Amino acid sequence: MTSKRFIGAVVAIAAVTVPAAAAVAAPADGPLLWYQFDEAGGTVVADASGNGHDGTLVGGTWLDDGSGAGGGLGLDGVDDYVDMPDDLLAGLDAVTVTAEVYIEPDQSGAYFIYGLGNSSGDWGDGYLFTTGNGYKTSISTCHWTCEQNTSTGQNLARGTWNHLAYTLEGGAAVLYLNGQEVDRNEDVTIAPGDIGAGSTAANYLGRSLYRGDRYLHGRFADFRIYDGALAPSEIGEQAARIGAEKAAEDAAALDLGDTSAVTADLDLPTRGANGSQITWASSEPEVIGTDGTVTRPAMDADDATVTLTATVNLGTVQEQRDFTATVLAEYDDEEAVALDAAALAIPNLDDVRSAIDLPTTGANGSQITWKSNHPNVIAADGIVNRDEPGGKTRKVKLTATVQRGGEKEKLHFTATVPPLPAEADYTGYFFTYFTGEGTPTGEQVYGALSDGNDPLSFTELNDAQPILTSDQGEQGVRDPFLIRSPEGDRFFLIATDLKINGNGDWNRAQRHGSLSIMVWESDDLVNWSEGRLVEVSPENAGATWAPEAYWDAEQQAYVVYWASPLFATADHSEGFYHRMMYATTRDFVNFSEAQVWVDQGYSTIDSTMIESDGVYYRFTKDERSNSASTPCGKFILAETATSLAADAEWQFLADCIGSGAIGAGEGPLVFKSNTEEKWYLFIDEFGGRGYVPFETTDLASGEWTPVAAYDLPSSPRHGTVLPITAAEYERLQKAW
Repeated sequence: MTSKRFIGAVVAIAAVTVPAAAAVAAPADGPLLWYQFDEAGGTVVADASGNGHDGTLVGGTWLDDGSGAGGGLGLDGVDDYVDMPDDLLAGLDAVTVTAEVYIEPDQSGAYFIYGLGNSSGDWGDGYLFTTGNGYKTSISTCHWTCEQNTSTGQNLARGTWNHLAYTLEGGAAVLYLNGQEVDRNEDVTIAPGDIGAGSTAANYLGRSLYRGDRYLHGRFADFRIYDGALAPSEIGEQAARIGAEKAAEDAAALDLGDTSAVTADLDLPTRGANGSQITWASSEPEVIGTDGTVTRPAMDADDATVTLTATVNLGTVQEQRDFTATVLAEYDDEEAVALDAAALAIPNLDDVRSAIDLPTTGANGSQITWKSNHPNVIAADGIVNRDEPGGKTRKVKLTATVQRGGEKEKLHFTATVPPLPAEADYTGYFFTYFTGEGTPTGEQVYGALSDGNDPLSFTELNDAQPILTSDQGEQGVRDPFLIRSPEGDRFFLIATDLKINGNGDWNRAQRHGSLSIMVWESDDLVNWSEGRLVEVSPENAGATWAPEAYWDAEQQAYVVYWASPLFATADHSEGFYHRMMYATTRDFVNFSEAQVWVDQGYSTIDSTMIESDGVYYRFTKDERSNSASTPCGKFILAETATSLAADAEWQFLADCIGSGAIGAGEGPLVFKSNTEEKWYLFIDEFGGRGYVPFETTDLASGEWTPVAAYDLPSSPRHGTVLPITAAEYERLQKAW
C-alpha cells in the first residue's frame, strides 16, 4: 500500500452529519430487523428487513442531513427512545446486533445503547445489552449477577460516529468496534433465546432496562439484528464507511514525540482510540525494533536514521503512516560527563531544611562523588544537621565530581542552612480536602481551621472556596495530603492529578489516567510555590491515586505511597486491579523508582499511616464489592509494622473498620489529639455523608468508635488534618 502522511487529526464526520445510507446489501437470508432511520417524521420506525418488526418512536427527532434521504434519529438523553416489538430473540441460538451510533459528549451516568430483554422492579431481569461505558455487551438470564460480558474496558469515543457489532454463536461472543474485533469471550453459556424463555417485553433503543440508568443522548443511523453470527468480513464491510475515517483518525493521532535525537526506547502504540490494531515496521530493526527497543550505534559510528512505518488496521480498512527517527550514537566519555554535569541541580539550595538528594550516578553512566567543606552541617550523603534554635545560618560548599572513563568535571554548589525553628506546642488543626466531582471547582484544594483546639469542629476558610487550584495536567486535584517536614518548618502538599467533573469517565481515569502527582511546597502554610507535576508511576500503570507520604528517619527520606492499577498489556485491557505503590524522595522532585508495596491480589487503595511508640499503623481501603463472601469490602483494613522499609512485614490488626456505622468508607485520614492520648480516624462515607469521625484511646486494639457529635466543613472528601502551632493558626486565619 502506498504510504500516507497525515498532518492533523482527520474528523470526516462532523457533529451534524450522519453516515451515508448503507451501501452493503444484507446477506441472502437478510436481517431479522433492520432500521435505516430514513423517515421524515411520525412515530413509526420502519423495519427494512421485510419482517414487519416496526418500532415505535417515543419522543425523539428525525434528522435531515440535507440529502433528502433522511438523516437518522436523534435522542435527547431525557426520555426519548425506540420501543421495539416483543420477543425478538425468541428461538435464537445465535445472534448478531449491529449499530451505527453517535454519543453526545455530555452523555452521563450508566446508560444502554440498546437493551433486549425484560425489566423487573428497578432492574433488568434477563437481557442482551450494549453500553458505551467500558464498551461492553452483556447477556444474562437474571440481572447483573448473571451477566456474561464481552468488553474492551474503554469508553466509546463521544462526539463521533462509531459502528458497533456483537456476535454470539456456539458459546463464543465477539465484540467489534468499527469493523475490528476488540474482545472475545468463548465461555458464554447463555443463548439469546434463553432470555425470558423467549419472551422479551422490554426491547429498547436508547433506553436501559434499569430504572435508575440514564437515557442515551445521541443518534442512530443504522440498527440491525440477525438470526445468526455474521462473519468478520461482513462486519468489516458494514463498518467500512466509518472505518475508513476512523483508521485515518487513528493514524493521524499517532505521536512519537521528538524523534530527532533518540537515546531511549520508544513507545510504539499497538491500538488506536477507535479500536484499530497498529503494527510497526522498521527500516533498521537492529537500531529500532518493532517493539520500540532502541540500540544506539557505537561511539565511533555515525548517528542512525530509521524509518518507522505504522500500519493501522480497522476491519477491512488499512492506513499507513511513516515516521523518521534519528538515533544518536553512544556518547563518548567527554560528552557523557558534560551532559550529566549540566543536569545536576539541588532544589532549594538557598534554604536547605532537611536532607537533600545528592545523586551518585548520571543518566549517561557517569559516577558522581560529593565533598562538603562542612560535613557536620551537610554530609557527603546529603544528611543535614541544622544549628539549634537561635543558632547560626550556615553556608556550605558542596563539590561534585562527575567522572566517566578518563573524563571528569567538577561543579561547586553553595548551600544555605538556617537554624532549627523554636519548638512550639500544637494548639489547633488545619484541615485540607476536596469537595467532590459534583461541581466545576470541587476537585481543587479547600481548607478549614479547627475551632480552637477542637479536633471535631472546623470553620471553612476563604468563604468555602478553594485555597489552591491546579491549571496543569488534568486541571483538577483530589485527595490532597499535607505533610510537615521532620524539622517542622517546611510543608509539602501532594494530590491526585485527576478531574472527573464534566466527563464522569472513571474507566478512562483508571486505565489511562495521569502517572503524575501534583506537588506544592510552603514554609508557612500560606504562601505556596507554583504547583508542579512529577511523574512517579511506571508506564504500565493506569492511574496514580491518593498519594501520601511519611518521613522515615531510618532512610532519611520521605516514603511516598499511592494506588495504581498495573496492566499486563500495552492497551491496558488486562491485569486491572489497584496495588499500593512505594517510592522515596527527599525533595519531592527526585523520586526513586516505584515498586509495589501492597498487593493483596485484589484492589486496595487510599492507604494512610501514623506512628506511635515505634509502631506504624497503616489503614487501607478494601476495594472489593461488599457481599456475603467479602463482608469487609468497601471498609477499612488496619495493619502494623515496625519499619517503613519497602520489604517490611506488615501484620494484620483489624478489618471491617467503619462497618455498622457507615454504609461504606474510603479515604481514611488519621491524626493524634493535641491534648490527650486519643487518636481520630475520619472515614469518607462516599455517596453518603462524606467524612465521619471515629476515635480510639488504644491504637493497638484496632477498635474504633464512631463519634456522636461533630461539626465538619460542608462535603469534605479525602484529605488531611494537620496539627498546627498558634503562630501557624494565626497566619492561616489572617490569610483566609
